[in-house]
Parts: sequence; C-alpha cells; structure tokens
Amino acid sequence: MTQHQCLLIIDFGSQVTQLIARRLRELNIYSEIRPFNAVTAETLQQIAPKAVILSGGPASVTEAESPRAPQEVFGLGVPVFGICYGQQVMMEQLGGRVEAGHHAEYGRAFISPAAGHKGDGIFNGLFETGREEVWMSHGDRVTQLAPGFEIIGTSPNAPMAMIADEARHFYAVQFHPEVHHTANGRKMLENFVRLAGFTGDWTMASYRDEAIALIREQVGDRKVICGLSGGVDSSVAAVLIHEAIGDQLTCVFVDHGLLRLNEAQEVVSMFRDNYNIPLVHADESELFLGALEGISDPEVKRKTIGKLFIDVFQKYANDIEGAEFLAQGTLYPDVIESVSFSGGPSVTIKSHHNVGGLPEKMGLKLVEPLRALFKDEVRALGRELGLPASFIGRHPFPGPGLAIRCPGEITRDKLEILRKADAVFIDQIRKHGLYDEIWQAFVAILPVRTVGVMGDGRTYDYACALRAVTSVDGMTADYYPFSHEFLGETATRIINEVKGINRCTYDITSKPPGTIEWE
Repeated sequence: MTQHQCLLIIDFGSQVTQLIARRLRELNIYSEIRPFNAVTAETLQQIAPKAVILSGGPASVTEAESPRAPQEVFGLGVPVFGICYGQQVMMEQLGGRVEAGHHAEYGRAFISPAAGHKGDGIFNGLFETGREEVWMSHGDRVTQLAPGFEIIGTSPNAPMAMIADEARHFYAVQFHPEVHHTANGRKMLENFVRLAGFTGDWTMASYRDEAIALIREQVGDRKVICGLSGGVDSSVAAVLIHEAIGDQLTCVFVDHGLLRLNEAQEVVSMFRDNYNIPLVHADESELFLGALEGISDPEVKRKTIGKLFIDVFQKYANDIEGAEFLAQGTLYPDVIESVSFSGGPSVTIKSHHNVGGLPEKMGLKLVEPLRALFKDEVRALGRELGLPASFIGRHPFPGPGLAIRCPGEITRDKLEILRKADAVFIDQIRKHGLYDEIWQAFVAILPVRTVGVMGDGRTYDYACALRAVTSVDGMTADYYPFSHEFLGETATRIINEVKGINRCTYDITSKPPGTIEWE
C-alpha cells in the first residue's frame, strides 16, 4: 500500500485510545496504535512517524515498573503530545515529577489560562470564552515541570493541566481531548497535525484503489472464500474483493437462525441479484438452535455459536475446490485488541464472535482488506463501492445475533416473538424519521412473564425492553430521548401486533456503566 504520512499513537492501555486514532482519521490523517511494550528503536525507524501521541492509561507512573515510552521517542525531532498518563510519562522521563495522593478528578472540568498565556502551538484558538471545558480522568498529577516546559492552562485539581515546550514542539495535557466531552479537543488535534506538517493524504478513494491493487497482488489467479455474515463489514469486504478478482471469490453465508425478520432473504438477494457474487447459503438454523437449547449463560452462548460457526463454515468451504485464501471483515479495532491482549495492558470485556482458528485448520491464507479501517471508514468505503445507502447505514448487529437479545434460555417461540417486536420497533423509528439519528436500536425479550389484561381476558406473557442509543463509535453511548408519545405509540403497536408480549419497558442506561447489548 502507498506509504502514507503516519502519526504513531503509543498505547498505555486507556479504554479510549482508539478514539484518538478515530479523531485523526476524521482529519484524513493515517495513524497507527502500538502498545508501549511493542515500540522499539527499530519500530520507530520503520514507521518513521511525523508525530507521536502518548495515550492515557490505568497505571500510575509512581509505581515501580509502570509503563514508559521508549526514550528514543523524545529524540526523533518530531512533535510529541502526551495525554493524561501520557503527560505524566513525559514529565517523569524528561525530568519532571508526578505525585499520587492528590484529589482525583473525573468527568467535566474547566481549564483557565495561566497568567500571560492565551495559548500557542496546539492550544492556539483556545480560551476564547475565558475557559475550556474538558473531560478529566486521573488520580495522579504533575507537581514539577520538566526543564523547558511552561504552564499554559490550569484547573483546581490539575495546576499543570496544559503544558508545552514550544522549542521542541512537546505538548501535554492532563485531560482527554479525544472524547467529545472536551469541547475543543478536535481543535487541539487539528493544531497538532498542522504543526507537524501533515497534508491529510488519507482518503477512502485512494484506499479503495490501493486495496484492490494489493488484493490482486496477493491472490493472483487463485480462489478466495469469504465468510459473509450479512453485516456491513463482511459485505464491504466481499464487494471490494469481488471488484478486485471477480468470480475467483465465493461467499459462504452461514444462517444460524438468529437473524432479524427476513434478514437472510435480504442478504441472499442483495449478493446474488445485485452483485452477481457466487454465494453459498448455508441454512443451519436447526443445528445452532439445537445446540443452544437449555443454555442461558451469555458467554457460553457466544462460545457455542462461535465454535459451531467455524465447524459449519469449514464444512461448506471444503466443497469449494482450489480455495487458497479466506477473506474476513477484520477491522483495525480487532487488530488493536488482538495485539493488546497478547501483551498490552488492556482487558477483555467480553468474547467476540469471529472465525478465529479457521485459517490454520483449513490451511488457508488470510485476506483482510479492511484491517486498517475503523467502522465509520468501512461505511465510507462502502459508499465508494456503490453499496446501497440503506444497507451502509444499517445499525450494527452482533455476530451472535438475537441470542444476546434473549437473556436466559433461547427457544424458537421466543425468537419468533423477538423478531416481530424488533421489526415493529424499527418500523416505528423509520416512520418517525429517527433511524439515522440513532446508532443502534433493538428489542430484548426478557426472561420473565407478567400479568396483563387484554379485552376481557387475563394474559400471562413476556415483557420486552426497547433499547436505542446515540453514539459516535459505540465505545460510549447514551439512550435516545424518545418522546413519551412515541414510546406509548410503539408499546401499543407491539402489544397489539405481537402475540406473546403484554408489557414494554424502555432501557435508559448509558454506556458506561451498561453495555449497549443486554448480554
């Protein structure tokens, strides 16, 4: 692939490190995230970054053997920006001091300019209203600046909240400019990349051309199998690969019986009719639902589905003669998590459904044309490839499907009720023109029955929870503020049109502390 100008993000384990890369990609800047313990002098020489950002992290620099940045970073002669823990690491390694035991600071805070400073360098254009609203998350704080640094901004619990060494183009902040709660965070990042001399050469049009050329070079005249889930990621990967190599690609669509109403038919129709891509429809719903019978633990559900998916995919893929490559819709967050899990400081929240292990079992080589992209970039690439807007804009759907929207034991009857209720909810959202305002919306069927009265009769049916959230990236989310009129109208439709439900609730939990999905 063409060598793009690169900004290196050194990851110390913050839950929001990916947001830094996301914000930069929005500015057409190519960035890579590497765990702190995977960055060496050789790495730096290979990547040749035009700038470096040091991320936040959960550790304390006051603790023995806490993470550090490679000292070579500060001798590269490029701008360096330390964020939260990254600020503390910078100070500790350049001759300043960090102390624990001060007042912790979490959430919204306000930064005031230090005496004589209105902000230069990456802080240019800030403090126009007299102070800056930011998002803090720290326990330790800097108590002594490294030589060459000066204070730009201060808060009650972080007297050195913004600091800079303009001569070396080193900058650091105690807060998180990458989160949306920091009002002018984007402006700081824009200032930083402009100061570093980035030209913004990362676009989806160029990525498409480069990816097609790479696929053709890697595959040659050999055959590729693609595991198609019907989601945006695998679909974009399939269309991109088909554009590169045509009928050398065969897609295998594993229907596990946990899809939404009419979803299997829609996927098959789109790929066979609209794109003329060879497609094997593997309807194995009975196998999956039989294996899930009696299982209520969410992790066991996920692992059962994941293992069966691999077995089923392998069975159908073995019938495709001469295939040497397996295509997957792996995204950059998957790559980051895999690296971090094997050696970095982050933790696993829950297991994910993927076709892990297949390449080795089947002796296939991997084709992963999306592995450099974030989710919003995949959608942009889909638009470049001409996929229907209605498909590209679909809400995310989990690999285990409706299994994790059915807390407790899964039955065919509950799945049928859930499909119908979900279809009504999404229909309501579309009718009211709200679909594109919402990141994800769905119904969960609850593992309880409640008493109701319908007409002159008593009912004892399931309750369901409606869930709709707004988000930029799925890492944090808030519930969508439907009007009571909308909720009342929707509940009435579901109860009237879906036999088996007699009570609707609306989930108003944010993420964190909840997750978007129920399991």
